[in-house]
Amino acid sequence: MKNIFGQPIPANGKSFRNPPRPASGRLAERTLQKIGKEFYNFMEYIKGITFAPFARRGLLSEAKTAESLGNLISRTNANLIILVPNGLQDTAQSETIDFRSEASMSDEELCAFIDLAHEKGLRVALKPTVNCRNCTWRAHINFFDEDVPCEPKWGNWFASYTEFQAHYARIAEETGCELFLAGCEMVQSERREKEWRTLLAALRQDYHGLLSYNTDKYQEHNVKWWDAVDVIASSGYYPINDLERQLDRIEAVVKRFGKPFFFAECGCMSTAGSNLVPNDWSVKGAVDPEGQAAWYRVLFEACEKRDWVNGFAVWDWAGRQYPLEKALSHGGYEIYGKPAEKVVAEYYGRAKGTRF
Repeated sequence: MKNIFGQPIPANGKSFRNPPRPASGRLAERTLQKIGKEFYNFMEYIKGITFAPFARRGLLSEAKTAESLGNLISRTNANLIILVPNGLQDTAQSETIDFRSEASMSDEELCAFIDLAHEKGLRVALKPTVNCRNCTWRAHINFFDEDVPCEPKWGNWFASYTEFQAHYARIAEETGCELFLAGCEMVQSERREKEWRTLLAALRQDYHGLLSYNTDKYQEHNVKWWDAVDVIASSGYYPINDLERQLDRIEAVVKRFGKPFFFAECGCMSTAGSNLVPNDWSVKGAVDPEGQAAWYRVLFEACEKRDWVNGFAVWDWAGRQYPLEKALSHGGYEIYGKPAEKVVAEYYGRAKGTRF
């Protein structure tokens, strides 16, 4: 018997969702047994990369996108990609999320791309993520804690958010995705513990794999409902000179809840100064590929000493890539063709296969 990561389960081991994948690539019907601390024994170390985040309609069907996936496989030693379907609401106080517009991939192309990734030997995680059309960061989506007549309400928003997440949870189930993350960096909403617990319980009716949520940097200790997920995850955009202190803080959270942990996002731009504020997309400066590589080196070295860190998902790898010969003049987060790519590939190539 093997678990969902293809690893044998010892005779005295406890099982969770662990059938072999059928030849069709779809998961067979499964049953879930209680996951306890023994889960650590069966979680493959995540060597992940976020692929083509917020891909617009049609992008995943392009030949160049498949070529980009091939480049990722041949150049990085990654074993998992995270795909990020896009949901849009007009403002941070809008109650309705639109995930069927041209701004998001179609269900058909998403399913086909998941199958392609599986055929090429990758694990796949889905992370449906909300953004605001007016460019307000999703962390600021917020409403009054007590309902007020004629004002937007948390209840209405969570109903729409649940529909959005459940839609992709069903796709994740049907296509055999190994991990589902119920959103990303929804900071102001995280205090709504009751609604989050209700949402996660509802998703477990549709999806029977590993369930997670991606909180933001500096927020790991503020989430009170980590017991309701299988895997704790956060965005690891921490300054190069502050990583150890932040890891100490996160470690206390992980030990408190006894759950596996990984950085569902991590990255730094190849722009001078970015490694001191890697979460800031607006940093301006000279192109600095070595500064980006240094940040990844320090991140991996710091986390390698922490046996509770179960992996990473690098941000990011584009579906439409810049020409390789222009990589060293590119100042964004992408690692393709930059010194940071070699740092990631080297670490992913030697990182432990399983945490115990």
